[in-house]
Amino acid sequence: MDWKIVNRRTLLRGAGLAASGLLVGTGSAQAAVRSYERTGRPATPDAAWAALRAGNRRWVTDSALHPHQDSERRAQTAQKQDPYAVVLSCIDSRVAPEIIFDAGLGDLFAVRSAAQTIDPLVTGAVEYGPVELGTPLVVVLGHQRCGAVTAASHALHEGKPLPGELQRIVTALRPAYERSGGDVDKMIRINTVDVVKRLKADSLLAPRIARGRLKVVGAYYSLDTGQVTRLI
Repeated sequence: MDWKIVNRRTLLRGAGLAASGLLVGTGSAQAAVRSYERTGRPATPDAAWAALRAGNRRWVTDSALHPHQDSERRAQTAQKQDPYAVVLSCIDSRVAPEIIFDAGLGDLFAVRSAAQTIDPLVTGAVEYGPVELGTPLVVVLGHQRCGAVTAASHALHEGKPLPGELQRIVTALRPAYERSGGDVDKMIRINTVDVVKRLKADSLLAPRIARGRLKVVGAYYSLDTGQVTRLI
């Protein structure tokens, strides 16, 4: 392995940890993980979003801690879970929530569907965390170059339905297509915001939002940079 590559990775990791307030002097990665774990579960919507942002910064800067991914954490969560966020994201293999937010076992409820579209079953899965466990944050995460959105855009443009149940995805994305003029990236962002608005109006989630116990936010993930940016 090229020593320059190794050195660059080491520098990036150190810079990322320092930026996150997790590295002092020549402190080890293990010390950084212990520092992370002492912060405890984020209890408010804003604290949960801050934790996700910090994890994403570590992912972007190649300084991921990979927390809560050992046998001790497995034992801690074997009988009880208490995730601090629900992440509704696309099924795309490149958009794994626990990786891009540098989280671990028991940290996130990950709900995934094509182009993060929702139906009653998906909505019920999103409701579970806030309603049953008091999870304070829901993130609807769209992403760059979404294959489902691209396929739907092409199908609608050409007037040719997709086979089988895939056509349901096209139907769900039609409103975003019509408002975007068929531009795929605009469709992704519009659809993400639309899903957020629908969840905010949900009969179980809306009262929790009104009381300040829950936030539903929309975000966009760049496949090129790994960065998550908030849309709404």
